Amino acid sequence: MELKNKRIGYCFTGSFCTFEASINQMEKLIKEEKSKIFPIMSYNSYNLDTKFGTAEYFRGKIERIAGNPIIHTIQGSEPIGPKDLLDILIIAPCSRKHNCKTCK
Repeated sequence: MELKNKRIGYCFTGSFCTFEASINQMEKLIKEEKSKIFPIMSYNSYNLDTKFGTAEYFRGKIERIAGNPIIHTIQGSEPIGPKDLLDILIIAPCSRKHNCKTCK
């Protein structure tokens, strides 16, 4: 699929140890594909501090890179479908087998 100039909903879920790598991929979409990113965070990813960083740190970094505010409530996400805001939705990080030494 061609991602150039696409409007992408980029959802962050609970796999906190992969946030930095996921943010790097989000930034790559912006720089290389000129995609417009609409960040979306689950309740936990938006609110929880973990050993991988504070929620405030990740929220700030994501909003700064994306250039759009984070959608983090049901009410905030409701217009996505009816207003046809996105071309594609990425759920990242999804749980997967990884080699994170911190999680082992």
